[in-house]
Parts: sequence; C-alpha cells; structure tokens
Amino acid sequence: MSTVAEAEGDVLKRRVRYPVLLSVGISCYVLAVIAGMFLVADDFGPGLLVPLWIVHGVLLVVLIRKLGARESSAYAMLFIVCTSLMSVYVADVARDDLTLQQRGRKITATVVKEWRDPAQGRKARDYNYALAHRDGTEVPGPAMKATSDLYDVGQAVTVIEDPEGALRPQTPGQADATGDALGSGAFALAALGAVGWMTWRGSDAARRRDARKRPGAMRKVYKTVTGDHSTQQEQEEKLREALRTYPADRRGYIKVHPEDYPDVPQQRAARIAWELGLRAEAMGNRGSWRFGETVVEEVPHD
Repeated sequence: MSTVAEAEGDVLKRRVRYPVLLSVGISCYVLAVIAGMFLVADDFGPGLLVPLWIVHGVLLVVLIRKLGARESSAYAMLFIVCTSLMSVYVADVARDDLTLQQRGRKITATVVKEWRDPAQGRKARDYNYALAHRDGTEVPGPAMKATSDLYDVGQAVTVIEDPEGALRPQTPGQADATGDALGSGAFALAALGAVGWMTWRGSDAARRRDARKRPGAMRKVYKTVTGDHSTQQEQEEKLREALRTYPADRRGYIKVHPEDYPDVPQQRAARIAWELGLRAEAMGNRGSWRFGETVVEEVPHD
C-alpha cells in the first residue's frame, strides 16, 4: 500500500509541477507577443497584423487545452487576445505621448478651424481643431483632437507641437504618458491573470478526473459528506430491506439510489436481488438501480 501511495504521490507532484511550468511558459509567450506586436505596430498595417493575431489565438487555444481546462479554452483565448491587443494599443499611445514630450516644444497657438468627425453609426464623434502660430503659419502635424467641445475659433491654447509633423499636437495634460503606460500594464496583467485562472481550472479538473478513477474515491466522498460509516454488511441488509418493502413503480421496477450503498457493487446488489426473486436492470437506470421480476437486460450476479 505504501508503494502505491508513493507512486500516486509522485504522479501528483509531476501533475502539479507540469501545469506550473507550462503556465509560466504560456505567460512568457503572451508577454513576448505583446512586446513583439508593440514593436511592429507602426511598421505594418492590418493586412499583416490581423493574421498574426489569428495565429496567436490558435496557438493559445492549443497551449491552454494542455493545461486541462478544455471546455473554456476558446473563451480564455478570446479574453487573452483582446486584453493583449488593448495592451499593445494603449502602449502605442503611450509611446506617441512620450515621443511628443521628448522632441516636442511647448507653444501658444490659435484655433483657426473647428469640425467634428463624420457620423459612423454609434461611434463617438471627436472634435478636431486646426491650429496656427501667432505669425499665421500652421502648426505642423494632424489636427488636435478632443472628445468634447473644449475650444472655439480664435481661442489661444497652449500645446506641445511635433517639429517633424508626424504626431498631432496635444495639451501638456494630454501628452502625459504615465496613465497610458499604467493602462497598458493593467491589460497585460489581466491577460496573465487569465492564464493563471485557466491553470487553476485545469489542475482542478485533473484532480476530479483522478478522483473518479481511484477505486473507492466516491465512496469516501459520500461517507465524509453524509457521515454514514456503516459497513458493507450493514448496507447489504439495508438493501434487502428496501427490496422487500419499497413499492414498485407503474413499470414494475423497484428503484433505489446506489449512493445509499457506497460499499456495495452493482453486481453484488444484483446477487442480493436474485436471492429475493428479483432481477437487476442494466439499461436506462439514469443514476438509480432498478429491480424487477422481469428486465430488459439483466446485470450478471455470478
């Protein structure tokens, strides 16, 4: 018995160690994808990035299924991909803000034109502002954006402009990259948290599968929950009494619940029923044991 227990202990240790190592590997892979997508986001368009995200999702499903929680692998993959995508997007915004802070210069400009984005379904329509220096020259770069109507034509506003004209001008408060960096990190942590959650679910599912495979596991669970510590002989006497006194249903079957006799195998129950002139039904029990004088398929009792 000690040898069997030691072997089961070794299997459990390997089972626990393996998901942890696999989980760490998946987490590193997720972080590597986020970092890689962040680096190439400005160099490639959707034509290449979308297939890369799809391939990433397929690989994630395969890896997550290896953790053991197969039922939820697709949902976990979608959550991880979405949070990773948001992490890359917010990190890209933070990079632009940081670049603007480093090479931009603070100026006082005048709003010379104002318009809103065209209507696109339920998408919010941002406000756009064309800016000009005090000497009348345009501020380089795309128009400044705002989610609400903050400025009027002719109003002076302090902004940071990009001398190269690649980035849109922003107010000093808008160009703060700290909040965007924290947001990107939060999305990345959410993706890693999903990996940890699936690791726990896979380990829990593996324990349940092992419990079902171990001989007598369900009997031990039943006895622990109900506090019923009767012996097999006492349970057999209880079954005999039930078969003698329980009424038959309209089809002529006497139904009993096998969990009330956790130490009595069905074949032994069939033998007890045979001694009382009954037969054990082998088909369509739906979680119960059924006994009758005639059955469709009899449980062997020899």
